[in-house]
Amino acid sequence: MSFINIISAVGNNRGVAPLFVRDCCIEIPTKLGLTYNQNLKDSKQTANNAFRERFIDEYGTSAIWICGPIVLDKFANKIIKKCGYNAGVNMSLFKERKDQGILLNIKKFKDKAPDAVKDLEKALANKSKYQNLQAGKFALSTLIPIGLMGFLLPKLNFKLTEKITAKQKEKEVNSLNQSEISFKGLSSTMANMSHVNKMAVTDGGLTIGRVWTGRNRYEQMELGFKNVMMMFLNFVFPIYLAKWLDKASLKLFKTDVNLDPKLMADKDFIEIIKSKKMDMPDSKENVIEYLDKNPNSKFTELCKEYCGVKYLKNGIRDPREFVDTKKIINLKKEIDKFTAEAGKSRNINKYAQKALRVKSVNIAANIGISSFLLAAALPELIFFLRKKITGSDAEPGLK
Repeated sequence: MSFINIISAVGNNRGVAPLFVRDCCIEIPTKLGLTYNQNLKDSKQTANNAFRERFIDEYGTSAIWICGPIVLDKFANKIIKKCGYNAGVNMSLFKERKDQGILLNIKKFKDKAPDAVKDLEKALANKSKYQNLQAGKFALSTLIPIGLMGFLLPKLNFKLTEKITAKQKEKEVNSLNQSEISFKGLSSTMANMSHVNKMAVTDGGLTIGRVWTGRNRYEQMELGFKNVMMMFLNFVFPIYLAKWLDKASLKLFKTDVNLDPKLMADKDFIEIIKSKKMDMPDSKENVIEYLDKNPNSKFTELCKEYCGVKYLKNGIRDPREFVDTKKIINLKKEIDKFTAEAGKSRNINKYAQKALRVKSVNIAANIGISSFLLAAALPELIFFLRKKITGSDAEPGLK
């Protein structure tokens, strides 16, 4: 993967990449160190127990959180296929609109994409069953991760600590029987949701599970506060921070950076911007017509990459897929805005290069700031509140 592709992926705050970078590469290692040092103030044994629990909890949760919905979605799709349906028929098509809908698509693509139309007809003829299968798919891909992360994993983690602690006590008692070593004591909607949205749902279920399985009320309070703040800092804050950074860049550097970095680095796109010959639909009502009449245009290619528009191998738009016309019009507006701002500069190529540099800095700043809040500021706030409320530096569940 090229550097531009990495920047683009990490900068997409509605994708998985920034969550993975913040969570697994920055936040968890930092929190492990902070957790160990904080609990070391109580005792080395408490620090070791806290570190082990946090390591299993954080990385175990991340593995289920990130991979669980993907694996379970694929499994559910196989079940739906065995039932005789194509899971690719988008549920949004059951609501008929002026430009797209299951009946409209069946009629429009009957001769152009007969195999895809058969999938639509099968889903329509068995609407209730198909909707139930899709609802079951959503439940499977969210409830199982919630159960694993929120209920089973913490229970097993606590049991492991109890077992290790019991062995440690037994070892120390035996040691006391053989010597005079002093003993100081021991402290102890679904179907169309994106992968990231499903992760957010499982995060909510995780919070409920963690609070439910807390070993005492102080641990429950701390886990509830921590998980709610983590959800905010993972799913809400980065989106608004990105918008603020991009607006600030336009104001400070007179540079529009709302487009994806890959687009700013696309030489063909920049040449079209320079020639001002980007062919695009003129309104939301004309989007579907444009996509069907211009499957090979540059703008259509952009819609495929950035707006989720899908085509069959024969070049016909996939009638089973729902087209988010609002997202496409937003892309058009951003291209128009970038074109207008770039046109004010003397050299459009240099403007695009500058925009790419500024956007890359904004993405790095977003990852850095949100990671700092998640990995350092939030844990320190929790440690402060823990000391104030419980009077101890140790994890509440280990006391």
